[in-house]
Amino acid sequence: MNKPFVIGIAGGSGSGKTFFLKCFLEHFTHGEVCLVSQDDYYIPVAHNMTKEENKLYNFDLPATIDRGQFEEDIASLMNGETIQKKEYTFNNPDVVPKTLEIKPAPIMIVEGLFIFHFEKIASILDLKIFIEADDGIALQRRINRDAIERGYSHDDVMYKWINHVVPAYNEYLLPYRDECDQVVINNTDVTADIICVTKEISQELRKKILKSS
Repeated sequence: MNKPFVIGIAGGSGSGKTFFLKCFLEHFTHGEVCLVSQDDYYIPVAHNMTKEENKLYNFDLPATIDRGQFEEDIASLMNGETIQKKEYTFNNPDVVPKTLEIKPAPIMIVEGLFIFHFEKIASILDLKIFIEADDGIALQRRINRDAIERGYSHDDVMYKWINHVVPAYNEYLLPYRDECDQVVINNTDVTADIICVTKEISQELRKKILKSS
């Protein structure tokens, strides 16, 4: 297989990156695209933590990612090899992690907070997409998600937002914004708006990479 076209997609917490990705992937078949998520490369540390220790631990640092394995798996996919990876369950003891089988494809998406900061990964990206939202909107999305999906209190969410999330975004992602090929402003929860943006990008990729209309 020829070298895949590698797309890097990054956005801060609450930017709507996950929803953007979901819409984007719906424009392709499984054989046309594969996805490698930075979230699945967190170094396991939280299983022995108390609730208070978990609140104080900063997951928004490059050192929390198994960068070597992340880079190795991306390289394997680029070489046409299938990889297997246990999904990250965000320290939820009620969720049994699945073993993910990721097969190489003509288009590979690499997503995560630090993908532009990790030089080795950034260097192989053919297209860089930056997803952003206004601070107030991003924070409200974070509050809603962490309260419902992770059982965090409002105070816990705010502590992490002020002390971990925002500083990490400002240091490890925002400086690369102007280097990106496309910046997507995602302040809306209207599905049609995001589908329109992702459709436009996917149609260009079909013409250039997949050679189809």
